[in-house]
Amino acid sequence: MNKRSPLKIIFMGTPDFAVPSLQLLDESPHKIQAVVTVPDKPQGRGRSVRLSAVKDAAIKLELPVIQPQSLDDIGFIEELTAYQPDVIVVVAFQILPKEVFLIPKFGAFNLHASLLPKYRGAAPIHWALLNGDTETGVSTFFLKSRVDTGNIISQKKIPIAPEDNLQSLYEKLSVLGAKLVMQTVDQIAEGVADAIEQDDTFATPAPKVTTETQLLDFKEDCTLCHNRVRAFSPKPGAYTYKNGVRLKILRTEVSKIQGEPGLVTWVSPQSFAIGCGKGSLIVQTVQPESKKAMQAVAYMLGNPVRVGDHFG
Repeated sequence: MNKRSPLKIIFMGTPDFAVPSLQLLDESPHKIQAVVTVPDKPQGRGRSVRLSAVKDAAIKLELPVIQPQSLDDIGFIEELTAYQPDVIVVVAFQILPKEVFLIPKFGAFNLHASLLPKYRGAAPIHWALLNGDTETGVSTFFLKSRVDTGNIISQKKIPIAPEDNLQSLYEKLSVLGAKLVMQTVDQIAEGVADAIEQDDTFATPAPKVTTETQLLDFKEDCTLCHNRVRAFSPKPGAYTYKNGVRLKILRTEVSKIQGEPGLVTWVSPQSFAIGCGKGSLIVQTVQPESKKAMQAVAYMLGNPVRVGDHFG
């Protein structure tokens, strides 16, 4: 094995998904030279400044932070070049221009939350849940100009549990991804990162989700509706309407009891069921407009639900 010295790393990321990877690399023998993340953004009525989760973590780790307005900026590219990094590690960041990902001595790699080439795109976790998959994973690959098409370095698999939703699977893949990032950096340091080309014939898309994707269609099979709830829970939330008012549905079960699509088939003290194209969707947790999430029983206290009521 060709053991190299610890690598000099530029880390790039934005959301909390990337934080475990940053923390694990910081604990390793490798050296993080700088952390690149998005500029701070004002939020709320008071326009207070919001830091990205990665910047917040980098400050706590006392790492230098770079926040370019544009990744094509000459000054930013020159600043990165001056570091003479061995590798750029990208976790949940923006698309890098070629001028950036060609800077490192051993290249730049990205962590993607799917088993590539399956689910190339912005929302792999959402689409794995939407499609009712029972297995997913994470992949690391060297960057190329075409998004998510680079040669795969390594992968780790994980089962999707029936009770998993967007939040739980996101958290599991974040931790699993951090271990894969660490493994990949070690492979590069040891000169054993033998990447293989992706087979485009097995590629599937995972495009950015929209409000239309979140809308429940009770003409669908109850399992499809249930998976849509899982794919967007707890945020942004799959939704429907009752009497013209939007209602997010955050936790459900499926029932074989058949009813008219969109109509309440039965009501219990704790929940209620809405008919689907096949079976029914048992509603357990909801979030009315401008309110916090609540159990169905609490919702029904202020919003009586009766058999035959219409949702959709």
